[in-house]
Amino acid sequence: MQDLSHYPVIHQQSVAWGDMDAFGHVNNVQYYRYMESARIRYLDALNIFNQNVVTVVASSQCKYLSPVVYPDQLKVATRVEELRNSAFRMSYILWSEAQNNIVATGDAVVVCVDNKTMQKTAIPESIKEQIRKFELAVNNNI
Repeated sequence: MQDLSHYPVIHQQSVAWGDMDAFGHVNNVQYYRYMESARIRYLDALNIFNQNVVTVVASSQCKYLSPVVYPDQLKVATRVEELRNSAFRMSYILWSEAQNNIVATGDAVVVCVDNKTMQKTAIPESIKEQIRKFELAVNNNI
């Protein structure tokens, strides 16, 4: 198992019957929803939703490694890999309890936008410091 201890947020995700498609495995769109849930947990921990900025996903990708089926429990680990002026890049590992293995990886670039003008804006310094603190706590020195 890849060491999830280097990820400050581990979101527990139950695979629902309705997450599967006609081919009998979890539909590819669901993986993005699982990663979104982990991302929101991370952003909630930063209290970013009470700031003068909103976050927008500028890009995202997912690499599917193994099909997931119901029933399963996933651990969706997330961390920030890179801090920029107005954006940060997050990475994800999706770990299957049933398979005892990584079933997908992904990343997303999240941009901060001013909540009034809806224009790109710098990440507030207080948020940058919180991110660094979260990441340093799991030995991810960004």
